[in-house]
Amino acid sequence: RTELEKYLKETYNADVTVVDGKNDQTEQTNQINSFIAEGVDVLIVNLVQSTSAATVIDLVEAAGIPPVFINREPSEVDMENFTGKISYVGADARQSGTFQGEIIADLGLDAIDLNKNGKVDYIMVEGDPENVDAQYRTEFSVKALEDAGLEVNCLTDQVGNWQQDQAQQIVANALGQYGNDVEVVFCNNDAMAMGALQAIQAANRTVGKDIYLVGVDALSEALEAVIAGNLTGTVFNDHFSQSHSAADAAINYLTGAGNEHYIGCDYVKVTQDNAQEVLDMVK
Repeated sequence: RTELEKYLKETYNADVTVVDGKNDQTEQTNQINSFIAEGVDVLIVNLVQSTSAATVIDLVEAAGIPPVFINREPSEVDMENFTGKISYVGADARQSGTFQGEIIADLGLDAIDLNKNGKVDYIMVEGDPENVDAQYRTEFSVKALEDAGLEVNCLTDQVGNWQQDQAQQIVANALGQYGNDVEVVFCNNDAMAMGALQAIQAANRTVGKDIYLVGVDALSEALEAVIAGNLTGTVFNDHFSQSHSAADAAINYLTGAGNEHYIGCDYVKVTQDNAQEVLDMVK
């Protein structure tokens, strides 16, 4: 948000208004209706719920205002059904899940397989089950392990709704139930990974020694945890690339230059090798 606003003002001298949907789709839809009533030129929308894209598209289409979606991807069906001005700017969540899995797979089975059953025994903490990012991160993190030739065993898969406290409870319960059989904890985002870390430490387990933990987002506190060895890795959701590309796309619609429907930005795999470099970027 900060980088988007800064870039639009400095690069294009744009008049920018930013509102917070407060993780409430009804609230966000009301805000979009207010912007339409005000007659804004273009909207950049980070959807609360990806499944609400069709509703938002219908609203802005009727008003003749081009939307640029950022970070949370509308479904392929919603994008394909709309032939007018519409773009999505963001990274492919499949890539973020793949990178999570690769961070673990790169450790090698000998390091991961602490109970020596020949499998990677993991627990999965999902974000919002209706969110495309959560679905892809859940699926492709495990797929990356399988693609690396590793046999996997899911001990439990639960929904933490992106929340640190919910993840902490889920992981605490799982560690209580499965004990030392838990070898890897996958979290769909870093907030939940930090909650998982609290549960791991409370259970007297040590990341990198007798359990492994990965998240997504490269939050500053997560990057610091990677540097300290308390988080095996995370995946940087490159907000510089996303915000600049979204701003450029919005201006392209106003100047008539046009855009592709899908404007991709790559995630970045983060381990101890490059965590300090990424932290220096985001601070």
